[in-house]
Amino acid sequence: MKHIKYLLVSAALIAFASCSDDDEFINKVIVEPLPALTTGSLDLSNYVAIGASFTAGFSDNALFIATQENSFPNLLSKQFAKAGGGDFSQPLMNDNIGGFLFGGNPLPDGSFGPRLYFFNDTDPSDDFDSGPYPLGVNPPNDFTPALPSTEATYNLGGIFNNVGVPGAKSFHIPLEGYGALNPYFGRMASSPTASMLGDALAQNPTFFTLSEVGGNDVLSYATSGGSGMDQTGNINPATYGNNDITDPAVFAQAFSGMITALTQNGAKGVVTTVPDITSLPHFTRVPYNPLDPTDEDFGPQIPLLNTIYGALNQVFAVADPSRIITFSTTEASAVVIKDEDLADLSATIAGALGPDPNFAAFIGQFGLPPAAAPQVAGFLGATYGQARQATASDLFVLPSSSVIGTVNEDVATGLALLLPQDLAGQFAVEGITLPLEDKWVLTPQEQNAIAMATSAYNATIFSVADANPNVAVADLRSVLEQASVSGYPYDDYTMTTDLVFGGLVSLDGIHLTSRGYGLMASEFLAAIDETFGSNFIASGSTPVADDLPTNYSKDLQ
Repeated sequence: MKHIKYLLVSAALIAFASCSDDDEFINKVIVEPLPALTTGSLDLSNYVAIGASFTAGFSDNALFIATQENSFPNLLSKQFAKAGGGDFSQPLMNDNIGGFLFGGNPLPDGSFGPRLYFFNDTDPSDDFDSGPYPLGVNPPNDFTPALPSTEATYNLGGIFNNVGVPGAKSFHIPLEGYGALNPYFGRMASSPTASMLGDALAQNPTFFTLSEVGGNDVLSYATSGGSGMDQTGNINPATYGNNDITDPAVFAQAFSGMITALTQNGAKGVVTTVPDITSLPHFTRVPYNPLDPTDEDFGPQIPLLNTIYGALNQVFAVADPSRIITFSTTEASAVVIKDEDLADLSATIAGALGPDPNFAAFIGQFGLPPAAAPQVAGFLGATYGQARQATASDLFVLPSSSVIGTVNEDVATGLALLLPQDLAGQFAVEGITLPLEDKWVLTPQEQNAIAMATSAYNATIFSVADANPNVAVADLRSVLEQASVSGYPYDDYTMTTDLVFGGLVSLDGIHLTSRGYGLMASEFLAAIDETFGSNFIASGSTPVADDLPTNYSKDLQ
């Protein structure tokens, strides 16, 4: 696009010159020289970065060499080098596959699997132009993920300038021995008893970034569909589960303690706000109403489904009309979910349907005897006691897209003890006859818990930074908010949070692309200029968007 723009400008100038009677008219483009880089009051000789996934350069659901080299701290260090900055070391992975081996074997649950890539073949006869898929998977025939070469139990030794650890929560950063809990830190920790903060302070940094602290304090709760607990009011993080929301007071103590320690010898630094993570495509990509009546599998089933739900709707109509479930034959329908905040009507459903002779006759059309009515009524009560159809206020985690409409084989096997085999399968279709579990959806109540905690974390960040002249704030929350609404400018691009094509967010729907990390580095530099009197932006000392990719080929390994 920029080349077209330049051609149009040139054409206009040529046309103007050709119409001029002044043969000596010379068309000149004057380029003003940029000012020399100045750094104000900064000492950038020893830069240390502390944080979580963004700091590490995590992208496409993995940590791998290419994105580590394009992590925002490494991009910053290249600009700092222009003004006396020293070397910047990172604990690089062994390959561009991503993921860990434990004792030579990948984890069975795939928690540390290979990076994602977007599969795109040229065969119009299949539907595999989709994804993303783990690296190594080549549909439709080969679904074997690539094997990483990085051994989680191997310790690199030494201390690194980039102390970015995916998964780290606020209270983990000062925690001694954290390497035993997180292999990303375990392989880079200076000792088995080291803490992230301790390893950072041991380097006596003259400048630091403390980034996205607080993000993981709500992220695991969000990605698990709110299956954890909101621990607000509980100030003992030792009692928290992996998917719990951190109490704001615990966050405040950890964050303020880190800032005090990092600035005690006069070092300056930049911190970031916590973004509203539910605006990221991991939570916005999957629609609440994906059930298409023109779909050849779903459409023909709609009349029968509405008949089956009709029995339940008689109970819902009395107990809670908002929970009536129907599927449209003309418009896309919402999936059925389990909402744990709803009153449990299990006993009400079972008690209403079990003794009803009309219900006994109803199940007879499926080949079930009248004597089975109490059992079937009990099953319906247990299954739909907290069921409702989703609304536009619900958010679905990205992995739910591969679950909706599929048969839950475990549930179907269990139901086969009560129902005929084919009927058991029909009652185990995720989001249609089987309400989606809590782990796939964030209800408004769960979203509110995330928003309240995030707001409290950000209030602490601004308060602590305002009280310390050595600390600048890069408002990452505002950047991602604008990107999700109207797009955010970066060089010749408008970066959005649209999955795959927006340029900002990687294939996991949460972490940034390398170009996104370039934008993040530029925001850091703008905050540094504003607070400390440098001129990185004005002098053109910023990462160039065109030098940074938004995706990586599957051949890069």
